[in-house]
Order: sequence, then structure tokens, then C-alpha cells
Amino acid sequence: MIRKLLRKVFHRAAPSPAAEPALIPLERHGIRREQVSPAARKTCKVLQENGHKAYVVGGAVRDLLIGHPPKDYDVATSATPEEVRALFRRSRIIGRRFKIVHVLNGPETIEVSTFRASQDAESAETDEHGRVLRDNVYGSMAEDATRRDFTVNALYYDPERETIVDYHHGVADLQQKTLRMIGDPRTRYREDPVRMLRAVRLGAKLGLAIDPEARKPIREMAVLLENVPAARLFDEMLKLLFSGYAVRCLKQLREEGLHHGLLPLLDVILEQPLGERFVWLSLENTDQRVRADKSVSPGFLFATLLWHEVLAAWENRKAAGEHAQPALFSAMDEVLDAQAGKLAITRRIVGDIKDIWALQPRFERRTGKMPYRLIEQPRYRAGWDFLRLRAQSGEIPMELPDWWDRFAHAGHDERDALLRAAPASDDAPAKKRRRRRRKPAGASAETSDAS
Repeated sequence: MIRKLLRKVFHRAAPSPAAEPALIPLERHGIRREQVSPAARKTCKVLQENGHKAYVVGGAVRDLLIGHPPKDYDVATSATPEEVRALFRRSRIIGRRFKIVHVLNGPETIEVSTFRASQDAESAETDEHGRVLRDNVYGSMAEDATRRDFTVNALYYDPERETIVDYHHGVADLQQKTLRMIGDPRTRYREDPVRMLRAVRLGAKLGLAIDPEARKPIREMAVLLENVPAARLFDEMLKLLFSGYAVRCLKQLREEGLHHGLLPLLDVILEQPLGERFVWLSLENTDQRVRADKSVSPGFLFATLLWHEVLAAWENRKAAGEHAQPALFSAMDEVLDAQAGKLAITRRIVGDIKDIWALQPRFERRTGKMPYRLIEQPRYRAGWDFLRLRAQSGEIPMELPDWWDRFAHAGHDERDALLRAAPASDDAPAKKRRRRRRKPAGASAETSDAS
């Protein structure tokens, strides 16, 4: 009650939307309707035919303007979620903080949101830090544009008329390579601290310089990220790491002071030259794969980012007298538990990470049937890629991944030759144990009696 009263007294009015938006025709922006996905075009058409306003909005419009193929499409409309749901048989309403509708069309999912009203103390439920928890108050298109985070994301494209509606000069900012916040940056960061991470990601991905007014508060307000739910923070980190520009993003995160606590390895990366090379090699490889439109694995990438934390914990446990294999699994749990408080890494991804880590000691054993069993493991290829990355960074000799690559692709006779040539030290302790056979006490006397 007192908090609501204080917000009423000290409430700062939301920035007023532009009176008349700029209507940018096809001749100036160059986006033809055929460039937009059929599912997004159909969604807009059905909504418009039923008397509602509907536009492709946000990142898809921005990416089309700069020549990047959009990965997904969002639609903004004057229709309420319930009205949208009634028009599309294959759709569902989701969300608590703000209700949206997922419209399914073939393999595509179009995210449809209703125009939001200008935010004020009465319409938004916030926590003690000012972060918006729930806000389902709908408004006009102009208010919706004011509610968006950056000017380059407040662009509305009508596929029917092939026109862009621009309330906040987003097209000009895109041309001037500037990422500008709509409204007061401090207020917008309090509403949603994830916007600080998004600013870094978009700036790195699009080659935009963050506007000084938007950049200035980031370092001092970074602590607000501690109040963001771990699952949402993890989703944003995935977007950042798989943007195709992860190297740029993480360097910018460090410059802005936003990396602390997100991934412990990044806090000390400059103090670990070996770990630094390993991580950057992995990120560069991921960036290349994303930009080449090849498949990428969150489990593999997080395994690389956290490996040297695991390695350090593993060595400490072995030095304290623990056996190698149990020590490794304890170290894995220790590092992943430390991450759980900040990043809600999904159970499936955690399973992939552990599988990759657990395979690493097994690559050291190159005798007997062990190599045959290892190359049949479902995660062998991911484990081998990880092993090779360790060798490229200088952690282990390159001879090890090269041997396994030859073994995996060799015929039967060549495999036998490789096994004979493998260093005996790899499995020497095991061989010694297998050779020891103790005779039962009194065996000699029994034999002589029998004879």
C-alpha cells in the first residue's frame, strides 16, 4: 500500500509517443512482401480481414532492412489474445508477464502480441526494484511503439501495403549505426534488466554503437540482473551465445561489466591464459557455424565455457586423495550447482554437458576393447570434438585426438596396428593389476601330495 502511494507521488510520466509516425514506402525501404515468411503474411492478412490492425514488428523488420534473413517473426495487432485465438485453429495463449498467442502454421510459429498501453504505476505490477512482473493492459499502436525497448525494434511492416510505420526514427538510427533506447534508459532498465544484455547483443550482432545515454547507466545498474529469474537469464544467454557474434558479445559484456556472475569462468578468464584460448576457440567455431547456418549444440558450448572450472575442481579433489573418476563427477556437480543459481540450464543440456566431460578421461585409455566400446558411444563425436579443441588450445598433445580420428575411420587390421602402437603408459596400471594372480595358500603342498 505504502509503495503504491510512493509510486503515485513520485511517478515519472512515460515519454509521449510521436504524434505522427513516418510512413516509409517500398521505394525507400526496399522490403517486398515476398521476403516475409508466408506464415507471417497469412497471420497479418487474416487479422486485417477480420477488422483488426496487424503488422510484422520488431527484429524481423530490422533484419530485413539490413539484409539479414530473420530467424523468426512477431506480429503486433489491435486484437486481444482471445480474439486472435478465436481466428486461428492452431494457436494457444501463453505467458504470465504479458499474454501472447502462438499461431502455428506448418513448421513455423508466429508470436502474436496485442498493442500494449503506456506503462504507469496503476497498470503494471512491479517488484521492489521496479521490474515489471505482470502487465496485460492493452492500448494503441502509438503506445505500443513507445513501450518497445530500442528504436530499431519499434518498426511496423504491413505486408499488404508494403509500408513501414516508424514512430521513433528507427530506420534513421539503423542507417546511422546507432542503438538508441526509447524513453529514459534508467527507467527502462529497471522495468526489465535483461534489456542491458539485449543492448550488448544487438550492438554486437548488428554492428551498432550503443547510444551514450543508453550505455552510461549499464555498469552501475548491472546488479539488477540478480533479480531476473534464472530461466529467463538462461534464454537470453542462449540468444547471445548463438547470435553468430558471441566473441564480440562477450568482449562487450566484459567492457560493460555485465559478465560478473553470469559465467564464473568469464570473471577470471584473463588470469587463465590456457582457459582463455580454449574458450575463444570454441566461441569462434560456434560463430562460424551459426553464420554458415550449420547446427550448433548448447550442451557442447556450455561444456567448453565451464570446462576449466571443472578441471580446476577435479585437480583439487585428486590432490586431496580422491580417486580420479569419482573426483571428476563430484567436480562436475560442484560447477553445475554453482551455475544453477544464475542460469537455469535445462536438464537435457546438463545431461549433454556431463556426457561430454565424462568421456574425456576415457580417451586416455587406448588398449584392449575400450577403444571399440568408446567409438560406439552416442556422444563420441561431441566428445572427440571437445578433445580436439583441448588439443588446439594446448591443454593436451594433438597426437591424442589424431590417434582417435584414425582409429574411428580405420579398418580392422589398421585398428589392431594402432592399438599395438598406442603408448603403453595409457593403461599400464590396469595391465599390472590383471597380471597379478595369487595362488591359494598350501597349493604347492597339495600338488606334491597328489603326485
